[in-house]
Amino acid sequence: MNAAAPKKNYGPMLTIGSLFFVFGFVTWVNSVLIPYFKLICGLSVKEAMLVAFAFYISYFVMAFPSSIILKKTGYKNGMMLGLFVMAAGALVFVPAASTRAYGIFLIGLFIEATGLTLLQTAANPYVTILGPIESAASRISIMGVCNKLAGAIAPLLLVGAIVKNPNEIDQIKAQLVTMSAIQKNAVLDELSSRLISPYIVISLVLIGLGLLIKLTSLPDIHDQNTTTGAGLKPAENKSLFQHKHLLLGALAIFCGVSVEVLAVDSIINYAQYTGLSFREAKYFATYTLLIMIISYFIGIFTIPKIITQRKALTISATIGILLTVLAITIKGPTSVWFISLLGLGNALLWPSIWPLSLSGLGAATSKGSALLIMGVVGGGLAPLAYGALSDAANPQLAYWVLIPFYLFILYFSISGYKAGKPRLQAALA
Repeated sequence: MNAAAPKKNYGPMLTIGSLFFVFGFVTWVNSVLIPYFKLICGLSVKEAMLVAFAFYISYFVMAFPSSIILKKTGYKNGMMLGLFVMAAGALVFVPAASTRAYGIFLIGLFIEATGLTLLQTAANPYVTILGPIESAASRISIMGVCNKLAGAIAPLLLVGAIVKNPNEIDQIKAQLVTMSAIQKNAVLDELSSRLISPYIVISLVLIGLGLLIKLTSLPDIHDQNTTTGAGLKPAENKSLFQHKHLLLGALAIFCGVSVEVLAVDSIINYAQYTGLSFREAKYFATYTLLIMIISYFIGIFTIPKIITQRKALTISATIGILLTVLAITIKGPTSVWFISLLGLGNALLWPSIWPLSLSGLGAATSKGSALLIMGVVGGGLAPLAYGALSDAANPQLAYWVLIPFYLFILYFSISGYKAGKPRLQAALA
């Protein structure tokens, strides 16, 4: 598959879109797991944020091993293997929920994310390659719709599966204050066990999707076939770490994932801090992801016809800075909406950074992809920093951690994306 390939790649796009739906479901269900584990395991905000850390640290640890696996298995078989690994991670939730052992839950999340890392390392360059590099952000935006649609549904589905009535969690939290230690443990053990059935179902679905990938006619791709844009010859013998724009792109991905994950994974807890009940707060993760979907549709229809992916990145970073300042300075539940509205700017960060960073890598595409995937570790580290600041000050002031991330993304969109590139290649980005 190369620059001369037909542009109508609807079959592969549909298949990859289904995988991005899986990415979204497994990733964004963490927004519910964080407050749920905080309750059943008696955690502080920082400890609860270890959910995000255990999940996203896998991207850092497993990104380059994933690229090695893909070299040996091919992209298609690698995606199938990734789904099977994710299924194994979901099954770890069975003993974890049976024992209410937070450490085992974290192991399960790490294994899930290991499979997801393999999937992402294969699927993202796949989307970039399925057409002109100039419109890659638009195609990745389509994938983003699939991802965030699943993410919007996932928290509500999991809550529906584990909660007997809309007010149950709020009622239990009130009752726990007056319960004896024995009664409290019995109630929390029962709440924990409710995760078993949903995660068995998730595991079976992942196994089924893996078998489906094996049976599909999805074409395999190889790095030497990837497009570099405008007929520019890739520096195939150049060390990966000499591609300055790629290194800066990995840092931009770190920042982009940091702000995206933090906005979604912290918002339910933050909404409760402002005085909202869990019944009201549980919807805000979904609201944030739905707002991201709106932004993705804007990207699909405007990139590159109206604005370039670089300008979209500049606008997104600017929106993020303004909304963060408003969220920190305005008091009460209104500020929760500004955190939710961050989805408007966050949506186009990944679709814009990815193609700008991979441009011109040629035979080094899978390794470059792995380096970018390593940047996803920001989704684990930023929530920990937020949790520490939240425990030290309060959950609202802790959102100051977002500002440096948005500032770096703004820098990358203005000049970082062209660092080390020939002048002509940088101008075509």
